[in-house]
Amino acid sequence: MTHTVGTTGTEPAGTASAAPETVSSRALSPQAGPAASAAAPPETTPEAGRPAGIPVAALPVVRVRHWWRWVLSVLVAFLLAQFLWSLVTNPQYEWNVFAEYFLAPAVLNSLAVTLWLTVISAIGGFLLGGLLAVFRLSKSPLLNAAAYGYIWFFRSVPLLVQILVWYNLGYLYPTLGLGTPFTTDFWLAEFSTTTLITAFAAAVIGLTLHQAAYAAEIIRGGILSVDQGQLEASAALGLPRRVRFFRIILPQAARAILPNAFNEIIGLVKGTSVVFVVALPELFYTVQVIYNRNQRVIPLLLVAVVWYAIITTVLSIVQFYVERHYAKGAHRELPPTPVQRLVHWTRTQWSRLGDNTPVPALPDAAPLPPAVTLSRTDNTFGGGA
Repeated sequence: MTHTVGTTGTEPAGTASAAPETVSSRALSPQAGPAASAAAPPETTPEAGRPAGIPVAALPVVRVRHWWRWVLSVLVAFLLAQFLWSLVTNPQYEWNVFAEYFLAPAVLNSLAVTLWLTVISAIGGFLLGGLLAVFRLSKSPLLNAAAYGYIWFFRSVPLLVQILVWYNLGYLYPTLGLGTPFTTDFWLAEFSTTTLITAFAAAVIGLTLHQAAYAAEIIRGGILSVDQGQLEASAALGLPRRVRFFRIILPQAARAILPNAFNEIIGLVKGTSVVFVVALPELFYTVQVIYNRNQRVIPLLLVAVVWYAIITTVLSIVQFYVERHYAKGAHRELPPTPVQRLVHWTRTQWSRLGDNTPVPALPDAAPLPPAVTLSRTDNTFGGGA
């Protein structure tokens, strides 16, 4: 018994419902006349929906038109052009004053103070934050509660208030020293508080302690993002706790820690501007002093804005390459660098000029070594035999 494929399924030949004719059978049937052949539609391939015998290369390519994308792009380009035009034509910007003070010795010295504050506070904040993160993950209720209380307090008090309190600590404790506990008998060493805690020291202490509270939560979140199986497998291998933490857990947690950590560092660069309340000559305080003397407010503020933008740009570039380095454990091929993307985009646009040059692919990344991870199935590094 033979079957034919119809619109409703497969039916036996000779039943009441006649099998439908295909386009090919009507066009090639010897009983069909010239008129029937002329009226028959051209044969199409079911998978492509195109007339048979026509190559794919001969079909026109119709690109998808993203009308809203073009409208928004034109709007953004117009606003950007309008802003750039105003930068050039508005005399109130006083670019000659900006050029005069951009590399002035006073501004460069204040920039060095800003960078020193950032470096010291970032290093101290993340070291203390790492210790607090370990305390938060500790099974000791005392250490856990102490770390939680520290983080709660320093995230609750504004940074400006913290710096002012440290700068005026002498009102609470006129002298600081070492001696008999729970007394003021400093027989080992004694210091005057106002002499010991200068404006720079108050700024560093305030920024460091404030940064440590946020860094602790960033590091704790990164550690918790590591698969629990990694911890179990490393413990099953009998590795010491120190090796487990620094060689297994921390490198994998770095992928989650780094983006937020660099955001905090960039925020810390701009956060140093609040230390002007203790008259520390950092970048923002210096430009304030200058424009209070010459009344050139906007040009001097632009000096600070451009320097902050330059520092942020440098940190963003460093962040990209550091994250790219730690991506080795998660990706088989490293993501292309901005230079590689620019070269690929340039070659792609050049190939669209009509010279039939194939679009080149992005350059392949260098082969990566196998990731150092622990497998619970074979108890080996990197899943090896």
